[in-house]
Amino acid sequence: MPLRTVTVTRYLTPLREGGSLPAIVEADDDGLYVLKFRGAGQGCKALIAELLAAELARVAGLPIPEIAFAELDTELARTEPDPEVQDLIRASGGRNFAIDYLPGAVTFDPLAERPDAALASSIVWFDAYIGNVDRTARNSNMLVWHRKLWLIDHGAALYFHHSWGNHLERATSPFALIKDHVLLPFASHIAQADARLTALITPEELARIVALIPDDWLEPDPAFASPAEHRDAYLQYLVRRLQAPRAFAEEAIRAHTQHV
Repeated sequence: MPLRTVTVTRYLTPLREGGSLPAIVEADDDGLYVLKFRGAGQGCKALIAELLAAELARVAGLPIPEIAFAELDTELARTEPDPEVQDLIRASGGRNFAIDYLPGAVTFDPLAERPDAALASSIVWFDAYIGNVDRTARNSNMLVWHRKLWLIDHGAALYFHHSWGNHLERATSPFALIKDHVLLPFASHIAQADARLTALITPEELARIVALIPDDWLEPDPAFASPAEHRDAYLQYLVRRLQAPRAFAEEAIRAHTQHV
C-alpha cells in the first residue's frame, strides 16, 4: 500500500545523536515525527535503508513506528537561528523520511529488559538479513514505549548499496557482526524465526517495497541506466539473500550458540 505523505510545518528540536542530525518536527496532520533529512551526511542512501528496513519490518510483523514521506519547504530555514540547522534544511528540500515520534519512550536497556525469545530471535534474524550494523549494546536503536519494544534508526543497514560491485555474490554472504547484536543472548529461536519470516517476506512483497523508493532518492550511479534498473538491483539483492541456504541465518544461530 502507498505510504502517506505529510508536509512539515514546523521544525521543533534537533536530536543530536550520530552524524545525521535528525529532528522532531510537526506536520500538517498535527502529528509529531522524527525527520531524517536527505541533505544529511549519509545522503539519500540512508533514507532508502530506512524506508526498506521499516517496510520489511512491518511485513515481518516486527514493532516499528509508522513511517511516512515528509515534504520539506526550504523556507523553514529562515526561522531557525542555528546555522547548521539552516544549512541542513536548505539542503533537504523536497521529499524526506519521517517516522512517528514516540513521546516518553526510553532507550532499551538489556540489563533492565528481557524480551521474549521469539521476538528477540525475529529481530536478530531481521538485522542479519538487512545487514544492520547498528543494534549493539552500545547503541541498541530500540525504544521501550508503553512497555513494548520498538525498532528505530536503520540508516546504517543495507550497507552493500554503498558499493554495487558483485552485489549479488555478496547477497549470499553471512553477517559476522551479528555476534555483537544486543538481543543475541535472548535469541534462542532463530531457526523458527527463519522459517516463519522467509514465508512472509515473499518476492511479491519485496517488489512492492522496492517500488516505494522515490526516483529522486536514487542518486546517479554509473552502474545503472535508469531508476528502474537501480531499483531492480535492490530487489535482486533482497530476493537472492532469502534463497536457501541462508548463510546469514546459519551465522546467527552459530553466534547465539557460542554466546551462551
